[in-house]
Amino acid sequence: MAAGEAAGAANGVAGEGSGGGAHRGRGGAARTRRRPVVVRGGAGGGGSEGLGRGRDPRRGRTGPGVNKNTRLSLFLTTLGTAFEMTAVEKIEEQLASLRIAKRSTLSEEPAYLLDIDLSKPAQSENSRFVAVSCSNKSIRVYNRETLNFLWEYSSRPGILNGVRFAHACDSIVFSACSDGTVKCWDIRLATQKAVQIFSGYPSNVFISFDINCSDLIICAGTEEIEKDTFLVFWDARGITNCASATKEPLGVYSESHNDDITKISFHPTKPNLVVSGSTDGLVNVFDINKDNEDDALLSTCNSDSSVSFIGWSGKDYNQVYCMTHDEGFCWWDIAQLDTEEPITLLHVLDVRDAVCIENDSLHYLVGGLYHEKADKLFLIGGTSTGNIHLISCSTDGLSLVGTLCGGHSAAVRSFCWNLTDESLLTGGEDAQLLLWKPGAVERSLAKKASMKIASSVQKRVRVHNSSLKSRKK
Repeated sequence: MAAGEAAGAANGVAGEGSGGGAHRGRGGAARTRRRPVVVRGGAGGGGSEGLGRGRDPRRGRTGPGVNKNTRLSLFLTTLGTAFEMTAVEKIEEQLASLRIAKRSTLSEEPAYLLDIDLSKPAQSENSRFVAVSCSNKSIRVYNRETLNFLWEYSSRPGILNGVRFAHACDSIVFSACSDGTVKCWDIRLATQKAVQIFSGYPSNVFISFDINCSDLIICAGTEEIEKDTFLVFWDARGITNCASATKEPLGVYSESHNDDITKISFHPTKPNLVVSGSTDGLVNVFDINKDNEDDALLSTCNSDSSVSFIGWSGKDYNQVYCMTHDEGFCWWDIAQLDTEEPITLLHVLDVRDAVCIENDSLHYLVGGLYHEKADKLFLIGGTSTGNIHLISCSTDGLSLVGTLCGGHSAAVRSFCWNLTDESLLTGGEDAQLLLWKPGAVERSLAKKASMKIASSVQKRVRVHNSSLKSRKK
């Protein structure tokens, strides 16, 4: 099964990049797409396209003309909805009750914490490790329960972007590098040397990546170089059996984006599906088992701005959402692609104007998290002084769930949600890694002062001029 899946993915992408020159000549932004570009669902804070799509079974009459079976069905539907709302409210209460349980000690070389991932637990065990991508071009690994520092990996002079653990082995960690490689380390080994290096093509500068849920395929996205941008794919099998070996790409997609590919996310349960986001404003969903890039492109959605974060949501993860560098939010239901129903669930031009926060404000968005138990999507945002806002999403709009205060002293740049124990990890520009748990009591040092340093990664972030608009406060 694993070999067949990798072979299918290889067939889907291998034909796209059989040589360095085969990836050129995209011809700019004018391209034929298999799906129409999705425009936003209204110019305000709501998502008018997405509203009215659902039909409420409780709207029917229950008068004399309705039989007992219909009335019973309506009653059971209403009762089920009440239980569902109770579950959602319980999750929202848990999120609002998050308190600091642990915080890491400040490193000798403070840095912004830009990305966080938890090791995947083996069977019923808890996650053992936390990996953090830092602005000083390193990956740091911590004990998950104590937040004690364990190891650090570097790729200087290259800049590491993003961090991911393998799904089947909690000691394997990956990161993409600006030197045109994706590197893999085994934290069981007493060495700083990568056990596997996935090399790209000449001039590739990787700024985003992900590994699929079966650990068979890695995909990385590049900066735009001479009007070229690529999604590069590798076969990730055998990562622990070829120490220090270098793997060449299976192939590339080169026609679907025309600017920096800022984010990549594989589907949580379907290893052949991947979504990419770019500063060109496009969010593309691909099926990498298809024979070529044109057939693989299932949908193209337009966020109308530079994409800063993407993710999957919904009961079967059939929904895709994104955030933009000018704090916009888009949410689509790609299960409706082959129907007459609109796929836009919500489009908010500026979340800062759409969410009412009493005695506080929202300065930026960090990302999103889908809570499987509650079937609910939440956004995470914050303030420049370190407050963290938890925001609930629905097709009717956005609403504040709660605010986490007293943890960070500067902007929060990264987070990771652990569904097992309902805990949250956050990292910020104050160089602090915090563990939040419902009802926890902190037994460590007090809140640190804000760091006044400039991140090399922050200096490299490019945002479209169209996103640098003045905003009402």
